[in-house]
Amino acid sequence: MKRLIECVPNFSEGRDPAKVAALVEVMRAIPGVFILDRESDVDHNRCVVTLAGEPEAVAEAALLGVGKALELIDLTKHTGAHPRLGAADVIPFIPVEGVTLDDCVALAKRVGREIWERYKIPVYFYEAAATRPDRTNLENIRKGQFEGLRDDVLINSNRAPDIGDARLHPTAGAIVVGARKFLIAYNINLNTSDVEIAKKIGKVIRFSNGGLRYVKAMGVDLRARQIAQVSINLTDFEQTPMHRVFEMVESEARRYGVSIVGSEIVGLVPKRALEMTADFYLQLENFSSSQVLENRLESSLGGIPAETGGNLAALAQPFLEAVAHPSATPGGGSVAALAGALAASLGQMVAGLSRKKKSQFTLIEKLSEELAGLQASARFLTEAIDRDAASYDAVLAAFKLPKETVEDQASRERAIQVATQGAAEVPLSVAQHAAEVYEKLGQLEAISSASMLSDLRVGRLMAAAAARGAMENVAINLDSLTDAAFIDDMRRKMKEVEARLVSPHAPAGRS
Repeated sequence: MKRLIECVPNFSEGRDPAKVAALVEVMRAIPGVFILDRESDVDHNRCVVTLAGEPEAVAEAALLGVGKALELIDLTKHTGAHPRLGAADVIPFIPVEGVTLDDCVALAKRVGREIWERYKIPVYFYEAAATRPDRTNLENIRKGQFEGLRDDVLINSNRAPDIGDARLHPTAGAIVVGARKFLIAYNINLNTSDVEIAKKIGKVIRFSNGGLRYVKAMGVDLRARQIAQVSINLTDFEQTPMHRVFEMVESEARRYGVSIVGSEIVGLVPKRALEMTADFYLQLENFSSSQVLENRLESSLGGIPAETGGNLAALAQPFLEAVAHPSATPGGGSVAALAGALAASLGQMVAGLSRKKKSQFTLIEKLSEELAGLQASARFLTEAIDRDAASYDAVLAAFKLPKETVEDQASRERAIQVATQGAAEVPLSVAQHAAEVYEKLGQLEAISSASMLSDLRVGRLMAAAAARGAMENVAINLDSLTDAAFIDDMRRKMKEVEARLVSPHAPAGRS
């Protein structure tokens, strides 16, 4: 049985795109770990990364994230609207498939011990992993935040960590590690800059003050947007659904003469949660989740792989819909990376099938070598689909940085330049790897079965398109940069890629 967990580490950094990217990359480097989502917020000065994969791989990725946060984040210099206790603030493990909540508790305890042993950062356990009832709720552990706990823990034994010495790390603070069910981070924005109104609404709706069950809430000042936000965590959306929370916030807001201007989901949300909200507002009669097209397809096809001759269009549809959606990402860079990954996948198919043919028996070793190289290229290009989107999101985040003072403006411009350089480097790496795939497919022509020549040539056309498409993204980002040496170096590398695409074995045209 497949064993999958989710982990959603929260880091106390949301204003420096380069630091956020570094945190993501160190966790992405672990084989078998998938970055499902990343969110950064300038006002909160916080980023949330969603990981998924096998438990051991995800645990190691989270540990590396803690190490990178220790290196990059100094809480003595950190400010933001969101409460925080550590550089790596919260690390929850969530069961997905083939794993129980108890399994995640055991994993959380092991990761907590490892954090102390590796980094000497004290650890508190919360939710299902809590060692005592009052630490089930994160708010109780984080009371006073970094500055308050730093002093209190020295004199109050009741606030000592679960693992580690009774003192906080000087710059990284402490970390709260736990296990829980799926949580929806749901924020509702108000058309007022008065954060006290948001705080009062948060107090009314949260369960700890007699409000809605499975709801945690607080008021947050979004200074960059000059509005107030009710920041909410739903710990059991099936018992207390999103629409019920929205309705209560809307009702309370009216009491203060304000209204809702929008809401947002931070990270991922179960489809079931959106189905429940749609059912409520549309007042659907006798609605069933089986009426949702994607649910019916999943039930009918069961995720049928290509070799079974199933509905392949259904497998491609989610990515196509994501690209078609009117949002900045995923865009051309992600599409280019996908084209390169498809080219490498075609090469894998050809090499794999050729190895089975008697006519290619003497070439098995060479074919196996080519297959391994194409597998590595496919993995890199597949991961680049998300990396490209994330690099552009980092640019957008940099543009949202404060610009009220001269210092703010200078810091914002530096962040924009750093993020834009990253947004140029990612597609360049895609172009370089796509060019490598282009060359490998050309080499395969001489040793693979002749019956699959058309597959190789389709792959080469896709690889060339991937490389040239990615370089379009490089070029448009270079137009926004000011570092002449960086620009010259990138343009030199682009010329090198273009030269590789006109090498021998180019696909023949048709008359």
